[in-house]
Amino acid sequence: MRMFKRYVPKMIAKHVSRLFSGRIYIDGRGGYEFNNGLLMVPIKAEHRHYQTVNEINQEIRRMKDSAY
Repeated sequence: MRMFKRYVPKMIAKHVSRLFSGRIYIDGRGGYEFNNGLLMVPIKAEHRHYQTVNEINQEIRRMKDSAY
């Protein structure tokens, strides 16, 4: 499990896409799991969880698109 002290979507997206599956914790945002290189919405999610997952997954897609 990797812990991030600050919410920096680009840095978190790099970590998620490299490791492909696992767990992370972001201070102030909570714990998340990722699988197949994308962040997943946690159980009992709140609005901020959906927003965080959306932002990070968009950044992952942007990184993958720029690689081609």
